[in-house]
Amino acid sequence: MFNGVYTALITPFKNDAVDYESLEKIIEHQIASGVSGLVPMGTTGESPTVSHEEHIAIIKKTVSIVNGRVKVVAGTGSNSTREAVHLTESAANAGVDGVLLVNPYYNKPPQHALIDHFHTIAKAVDIPIMLYNIPGRTGVNFMPESVAELISKTDNIKAMKAASGDIAQIMHLYELCGDKIEIMSGDDNLLLPVMAAGGSGVVSVLSNALPAEVVKVVNLFKSGDINGARTEFYRLLPLCRMMFVETNPIPIKAVISRMGFCSNEIRKPLLSLSAEKLNVIADAFADYGRKI
Repeated sequence: MFNGVYTALITPFKNDAVDYESLEKIIEHQIASGVSGLVPMGTTGESPTVSHEEHIAIIKKTVSIVNGRVKVVAGTGSNSTREAVHLTESAANAGVDGVLLVNPYYNKPPQHALIDHFHTIAKAVDIPIMLYNIPGRTGVNFMPESVAELISKTDNIKAMKAASGDIAQIMHLYELCGDKIEIMSGDDNLLLPVMAAGGSGVVSVLSNALPAEVVKVVNLFKSGDINGARTEFYRLLPLCRMMFVETNPIPIKAVISRMGFCSNEIRKPLLSLSAEKLNVIADAFADYGRKI
């Protein structure tokens, strides 16, 4: 199930409310461009600044619009196990194909507590789970040995979105768990290295703007055209970097706005990208051959 390109969807806002009309336009473009799945309510979707009611409503609306055409894997993680269970059960009831569970952030649980946290959530539902290891955001690193112990306890943890930035750690995860779970790159910058190390695809930020182009890299690699995949990946790499000139999702939302999909409205404490930085990104897109 977890392979190919899964787009970490932005959440469009209008007058501080979720803009469902723009969300539908974005989703239809993603499906038409050949992505394998969509991930609403991840960090890119500004999940920390939506209410629980909005969180669940966005997931329900995404499932309704998609209507089974691609997979929907909803972000339902939290630094509270109780809250994560509630959000995960709500997403399961909404009809998602799976959930994405980020490491608990800020409170920095030790490894045995991380195992217990994810095991508790996994026991509450029977849908597939993708773990999400991003220590740069959460302050805690879920180590490969701990992942191996966790998946020995449950049968519905099926994947890891690996965003440690440490390719050696990702390779070790594949050594220990590659026959039991899929490994998806959680970093566009490392898409090609992660796939070469055994990964099955990417949960992508850049594919909000260039879904077909990111899909092309993955498809070329999977077809055995490694040189072709390498060529396309290195063409995209400057744009991958541009998506992090400020905290995600500030840059990608600015790009999507320039492309006409939604407003550039973003919820505080994040602020919209400066015109100066947006012009730098626009120049990078122009170098790629795309005007925004």
